[in-house]
Amino acid sequence: MPDPATSPASVLPDRSRGALEASMVVIGDEILGGYVADANSGFFAERLREHGVPLTRVHVVPDGFPDIDEALQAELARSRPRLIVTSGGIGSTPDDITFEAVATSLGREIVEDERIAERLDGIVTWTREQGLDVDERFEWHLKRMARIPAGSTLLQRPGSWVPAVAIDLDGGCKADGATVVILPGVPSEFRQLVGQVLEPRFLADVNQAPTVIELHHHFPESVLNLTFVELQRRFPDVKLGSYPGAPMVVRLTGGVEDVMGAAQLVRDAIEELERSAAGRRLAAAWRGRSGAARKASDPDPDDPPERSRRAKNPRRAKEDQ
Repeated sequence: MPDPATSPASVLPDRSRGALEASMVVIGDEILGGYVADANSGFFAERLREHGVPLTRVHVVPDGFPDIDEALQAELARSRPRLIVTSGGIGSTPDDITFEAVATSLGREIVEDERIAERLDGIVTWTREQGLDVDERFEWHLKRMARIPAGSTLLQRPGSWVPAVAIDLDGGCKADGATVVILPGVPSEFRQLVGQVLEPRFLADVNQAPTVIELHHHFPESVLNLTFVELQRRFPDVKLGSYPGAPMVVRLTGGVEDVMGAAQLVRDAIEELERSAAGRRLAAAWRGRSGAARKASDPDPDDPPERSRRAKNPRRAKEDQ
């Protein structure tokens, strides 16, 4: 039977306090196909952490209307206030459907923003100047980037024309509602818009940043399991993370007093292990075992790179013989 002291009801923080939370919807067939790695959600999580805003969900979905709608509606149904950020799918090609998909999901019309359209007129003019025959169809597809959900607020940063918008629902995330922010998927633009626009506008001075304490040790994490159970019983609002490595890392996050109390509990357990003869033997054996595992995973310095690549491709190796 599950331990009552570690059941979800007793160890998870209360999320009904009205603090801002965030969600993200990453959009792109190229990500799900393994052609491109998502670089935006990790960056976004880091910036949210600096402001004490938890990122509670990240969806990665294809370029499809039902897929975007499913993810967006799931996040709109969660607790509020909530900031929901999408990345990707706002270019001019037929697979760039995020503006339209979000508008459809929210039951809104698509309208052309004059400011974005004016910037795109400059691109049309420049393209013509290069000698390309630009017709109405070319302009129509290019200006898909200017057609945004009705009621959107244009988000701009100096020196960039890349379209990004915010849509407030039920008063927006600054009240008790939700705000959907549609951002580009290009990492450089995404990061600059987050840093220059989203952070000062939606994140600054909203939540109190939590206290984070990290403790390091050289034992198998399993020897601290009972300590962790006691920690969750005594400090249910502290978020615990234990991560393997050299050294092992215990990360505690929450209110300052609870985190300091939890850290002392873990520190005492580690120090007790370090003082005992059995603990010292265990730490030495664990270091040796971890070192051997790392050495086994390192590449052979005498193995030429080309030979290594061929070994991973038996067909290629056979053809080259």
